[in-house]
Order: sequence, then C-alpha cells, then structure tokens
Amino acid sequence: MRMKRFYAVFVARNREFVRDTSALAWNILLPVLIVAGFAFAFSGKASNLYKVGVYHNTDNVDEINHEASPIYQAFLQTEYIQFIPLDKIDQAIIKVERHQLDMLLDAENNRYWVNTTSPRAYMLERILRGSLVEEKTSALVKKEVTGEEIRYVDWLIPGVLGMNLMFSALFGVGYVIVRYRKSGVLKRLHGTPLTAFEFLAAQILSRLWLIIAITAMVYFGTHFFIGFAMYGSYFTLLLTFTLGAMSMISLGLLVAARSASEELAGGLLNLLSWPMMFLSGVWFSLEGTQPLIQKLAEIFPLTHLIAAARAIMIDGAGLMDISYHLLVMAVMTLVFLLLGARLFKWE
Repeated sequence: MRMKRFYAVFVARNREFVRDTSALAWNILLPVLIVAGFAFAFSGKASNLYKVGVYHNTDNVDEINHEASPIYQAFLQTEYIQFIPLDKIDQAIIKVERHQLDMLLDAENNRYWVNTTSPRAYMLERILRGSLVEEKTSALVKKEVTGEEIRYVDWLIPGVLGMNLMFSALFGVGYVIVRYRKSGVLKRLHGTPLTAFEFLAAQILSRLWLIIAITAMVYFGTHFFIGFAMYGSYFTLLLTFTLGAMSMISLGLLVAARSASEELAGGLLNLLSWPMMFLSGVWFSLEGTQPLIQKLAEIFPLTHLIAAARAIMIDGAGLMDISYHLLVMAVMTLVFLLLGARLFKWE
C-alpha cells in the first residue's frame, strides 16, 4: 500500500464530509436533542406508580383520609399511590374495567373493585390487604444503603450514542460508495494506480475518526449540562465505541460492495438499521422479553456496543467484564471486512 495515495483519498473524504454542513450539523444536533428531550421529560419528582379511585361524597382527599373507615387509614397513607376522589360509583367502575384506574375503593362501605386482568390491581390488592393486618416485625433487621439514582437519561445515553454511530457508519460508508459507483467516480479511480485496499482503508479510517470525534463531542457536550453517571474508565468506553464503529462501518462496506443502485442500497441499509435500533436495547431493556428475541438481538453489533457501554458507564465494568462483547464486535469487523473486500467491485 502506498501511503501517498491512501492519504490523498483519506483527506478528500474528510473534506467532502466537513463541507457538507447539513449532514455534519444533523449528526451532532440529533443526539443532543434526543438526550435533552428525555432529560427534561424524566426530570423532577418521581411520579406515582398506581392510581386508586376513592368513592366518597366529597372531592377533598384530606377529608377522605379523615372520614374514611379506620381500617383504610394505613393504606391511604401509602406513598407513590395517587388517590383520586370520585363521587359517581358507576362511572368509576367503568374506569376500572378499562384499566384507567388500578383500583376503586369505597371508603364508606368497605368495598373495593379490581380488574382481574391487571397486574397493577394484583399488586395494589396485596398492598391493601397487607396494610390491614398487623404483623410482628420485631424479628426483621433493617439495613440501609445510600446512593445516587440512575436516571432514565443515564441509561439512555449509551443507546442514543450507539444509534447515532450506527446511522453515521452505515449510511456514511455504504451509501457514499454506492453513490460513487453510480456517478462513475469509482470507474475513474479504477483507472488510477489506486488499489481497492487503499481506497477502502481510506474510507473506513476517515469515517472512523469522524464518528469517534462526533460521538465524543456529543457525549461531553451533553454531559456538561446534564451530568451522566460514569463509573467506568473512559479509555474502556473509547475502545468500545471504536470497535463498535469499526463493526458498523464494515457492515456498511459489505452492503455497498456490489450495490449499484442508491435505492437498493438505501433499502438494504434501512432493513439492517431499523431492526437494530429496536432490538438492540436503544430505547428499552430486552430483559424479560421472549428468549428468541434476546437471541436474535445477539446477531447485531449494536446490541454488543450498547450492552458494553452501559456496563462501563452504569456498572463500572472493566475490560474483562465486557471482553465477550468486545470479542464479538472484533470478529464481526473481521468477517465483514473480509467479505466486503472480497465482493467489492469498482463498476
């Protein structure tokens, strides 16, 4: 490989990306807006977990607490339950049927209604019945711990960064190479001494450093205003995102190896990116989902990237703790690169 030819293509690709100010701004602003929006939406006091309607001939919750049967006093003082005063029993029962209320309590006549298909109703009934029974608790030993809450935005940030990295890698390499092929740029480059390896290596490294730079910029920029939980090593996190970016770029290269149509390439890239975004744990945890779904998610590099990044940031995991995810991403990178280089054609 001649470094001069490689460096010329590397610089040209960097300049092409930087001069496309709209794409550059979108790569930076989109994750910032997502993180800022979720940070605002989930900030503030913790919301109530349950809604209980209390039927009484008053619309004042304090009066309900005072006048209700003494056996309900403990239950009505339970935190994280929203008690809603109601004066029309028939309409309230309909709300229970439609899961708009988790429970309906008749404070005067010692009755309550629950929906047998509602998990929330089951838990509330256990809480209600538990509050009516005095149990001996002297044998219990209370232990207290302290610690900062892991907010949803702390859990979300690795997924948002990984999602932005995925789109930038797949479309920034795959779509661009197809566009080069369709416009005849690759055909003209093929007539020069430039080799396929030099061209592909320049494309990969150019996109890699730009992705890492933008990801770091977005992370530290939002971290300055929001302050994310970070219990692990920044070096380990950097290594994780670097391997993740390489695997994504290699996957984009594989898609673009022989595609001659931008429409076909765009369809294939969307076919890869959307399932990855929804099944890799960007927005919600896969714990508790069907085992088949969890196994299917393992085939996506984004799954391993996000899992490793979250383990580092939230759990303080080290290299050995996430070695499996790093190994999988390294193997995927190697396989995608070999296949992409093997299948690549200039025209």
